[in-house]
Amino acid sequence: MNEIQEFTPAVDALPDDGLLDSAVTILRLLADRTRLAILSRLAEHQDMPVGAIADALHRPAPNVSQHLAKLRSGGLVQTRRDGTTIYYRLTNEHVAALVEQVLLHSEHTMYSTPPHHRQ
Repeated sequence: MNEIQEFTPAVDALPDDGLLDSAVTILRLLADRTRLAILSRLAEHQDMPVGAIADALHRPAPNVSQHLAKLRSGGLVQTRRDGTTIYYRLTNEHVAALVEQVLLHSEHTMYSTPPHHRQ
């Protein structure tokens, strides 16, 4: 006689409170249209100075700079200096994947056939 075993997830598989708190902080940073647009632009262009980001988003540079400071404090972007210019880039490939996935999922909420599924 074959017994069917029920799947029960291991308690260890649940994220701990610290990890959940960190994830919530990151999601709060993404819950701003300008910050999400900045991250999306950086995902496409590797690294950019504040002025170029501001121009691409049609936003004032001081406003973009404030958003970049929040993204940097949240660990989503890093900087490098070249002379007097500071360039911003995504911290790692996980940030790029997170931004891409949230935008792709958003298409699913807006269209019966999302643009990324049309060919």
